[in-house]
Amino acid sequence: MRRPRRLLRRVLVLALAAVLALLGLGAGGVWWATDHYGDQVARIPDAFPKGPRPPESPGHDGGTTFLLVGVDSRSKRPTTGSDATARLWKYGAQRSDTLMLVHLSGDERSASTLSLPRDSWVAIPGHGSAKINAAFSWGGPPLLIRTMEQLTGIRVDHFGVIDWHGFRSLTDAVGGVPVTIAHDTYDPEQNRHFTAGTHVLNGEQALAYVRQRHGLPGGELDRIERQQQFLRSLVGRIGNSVGITDPLGTDRMLDAITGAVSVDDRMSNGDLRSLAFGLRHLSSENTRFATAPIIRSDMIRGQYALILDRPALRAQARAVEAGHPPGAEPTTARR
Repeated sequence: MRRPRRLLRRVLVLALAAVLALLGLGAGGVWWATDHYGDQVARIPDAFPKGPRPPESPGHDGGTTFLLVGVDSRSKRPTTGSDATARLWKYGAQRSDTLMLVHLSGDERSASTLSLPRDSWVAIPGHGSAKINAAFSWGGPPLLIRTMEQLTGIRVDHFGVIDWHGFRSLTDAVGGVPVTIAHDTYDPEQNRHFTAGTHVLNGEQALAYVRQRHGLPGGELDRIERQQQFLRSLVGRIGNSVGITDPLGTDRMLDAITGAVSVDDRMSNGDLRSLAFGLRHLSSENTRFATAPIIRSDMIRGQYALILDRPALRAQARAVEAGHPPGAEPTTARR
């Protein structure tokens, strides 16, 4: 398996806060902007599970861990962000397509990201074993958070989510996102061809690109690399779309972000402000990325599944929580 590419120039912990950091605003500007735009961010009530949750590990660096999720809602109406006109979660209607644990270190000078494949076969509390993307489908944010915490052994502090509508609108808001495709591929599931070369993808094209796994040699793991590549390019486009000298363009971009992204209701405007200040210190040199280690692929109850190396995954998660580089590499699991 190829080593996962270095991702974002600035970690996509929370799109809103990342943009505020990229603006280079002074303290007063960040204070005003996080209150003004923070009030517009859609909050998810009761996102966290009730009952016991993992304590901070002895090696915890005092930082903050986020669970970032992209959901495959097929609703005709938006379900995330301030533009949402439909419920974020309805039993059986949405699954989590993208899962990332992101930890911002206690000194706010480094970040680590751990991606988990949607086909990972895991224990889902109260439901037996299944693919991890079923957790959101069956129980929304609380069940997904509990599943992730049980799987990794680390505590999730905040939750962020974006659906297909938000993904498309955010991509279109930056004027499309450039990606470089190494080889011609065909996705039989979506009946789409992807041609080698560098292309600026609009929202619809970009969604098809980051969803492709059929027709890729590494299947789900190659899809994760595509998602990571796309996020790096998207953040670059966001950075180029905002600036103090273009307040109207900046306002449109922040409106697009708040329209697309929802966060847990425990994330206050003060939390957003602290995050914005912290993200100013981050760069590609102190942002580290990994993908959950895979032992093999398998067919379980007629479903393609990836079997995780649980001890190695927990070691990776502890490293992330401690602010250290997540070192284990995923094995190749081909379809």
